Amino acid sequence: ERALTTVIATCYLKGVSTRRMNDLVATLGINNLSKSQVSQMAKELDDMVDDFRTRRLDQGPYHFVSCDALTMKVREGGRVVKTSVLLATGVNADGYRELLGMQVATAESTASWTGFFRDLIARGLTGVFLVTSDAHLGIQAAVGDCLPQASWQRCRTHFAKNLSAQVPKTQWPTLSAMFHTIFQQPDAASVWAQAREVIEFCQQKFPHVATYLEECLDELLAFTAAPRAVWTKIWSNNPTERLNREIRRRTDVVGIFPNRDAVVRLVGAVLAEQHDDWIQQKRYMSLTSLAQTKEIIAAGVIDEDRDNNQEIAA
Repeated sequence: ERALTTVIATCYLKGVSTRRMNDLVATLGINNLSKSQVSQMAKELDDMVDDFRTRRLDQGPYHFVSCDALTMKVREGGRVVKTSVLLATGVNADGYRELLGMQVATAESTASWTGFFRDLIARGLTGVFLVTSDAHLGIQAAVGDCLPQASWQRCRTHFAKNLSAQVPKTQWPTLSAMFHTIFQQPDAASVWAQAREVIEFCQQKFPHVATYLEECLDELLAFTAAPRAVWTKIWSNNPTERLNREIRRRTDVVGIFPNRDAVVRLVGAVLAEQHDDWIQQKRYMSLTSLAQTKEIIAAGVIDEDRDNNQEIAA
């Protein structure tokens, strides 16, 4: 029975459908596993998932954090409702990626993101230099409230999608090519200079785009404050999007979850599995880049203290 439970739990984690599980266990002489039986057996994952979700974040500082949210359908009160799964990944002090946390919220809001970040901080999240996400106002507000020393990086991929909606489809290839030249520069000064060139170009043909781009420039180019070697890993949420696709691959088999606990069980198990894979892979960021980031943070603290002292003296 223990072996059977392990098989069912593993299949559940891998996103195997109930029908395919029935075919599998039939080879063991067991017929007609019900969905409730499968779910009951899969609950052995609960302790593992809970330990993972509530573990101490003691491998920091986590200078770079990425956040995103997924929508899941759940049955509640006789209705099918949408819930938001809040996710955060980060790079630890040894340069490896970690799944920092996940929570299921009624909606993606300022309150839910604030509660999420506060939980991460209570578990040990420290030293955050930059948070990358889409432009959801709830994330922005929560970062400002909970991580006031961190910068917010607006995902360039999401921004480009929004930018494409600002011009006719026939004009987007030209604007897209110009936009991407901003991110092909060798250093921060060149990035900002090229951004100004693109804005000037847009002022001639798409003045509304020029205004939009200029208003978003600080948040779009926040990555330039970090070491050049990590830019490609922090200027968008693309790495997290790949994780999202893997979660979707597993959860699409379920479709509508019977309750929120089931969402936590499956998504949490997938995240724990991915977390273990990341720790076994090569470093995501070099120790040199992280040391340079630490120096940048220290220099910023010194400059801030100097400015504060000058204000007091004045």
